[in-house]
Amino acid sequence: MVDTFENVAIVKKANIYFDGKVTSRTVIFTDGTKKTLGIMLPGEYKFGTKDKEIMEILEGKVEVLLPGKKEWQTFIDGDNFEVSADSEFQLKVMTPLDYCCSYIDE
Repeated sequence: MVDTFENVAIVKKANIYFDGKVTSRTVIFTDGTKKTLGIMLPGEYKFGTKDKEIMEILEGKVEVLLPGKKEWQTFIDGDNFEVSADSEFQLKVMTPLDYCCSYIDE
């Protein structure tokens, strides 16, 4: 996991969801790939995906119900998980969550 990104463009307008409880900023790399850097406040959320996503937990604790799974998994600082394209996943954010999400166009 890298600590900094260089030579990127950042979209100024924030992505704001769930009445401001989830926010992120889009980072665009020179090769066109995208990531978002964000914060989630404690709560329960459901997201849909278009592309495959890799979610890195930078700080915090979250329980995740991945597509096709019946059991929730816990992720903390330094962990990551993948979500397949065109699917839905659920989150129970236990503490304020600092995250980085990478989008993989397959």
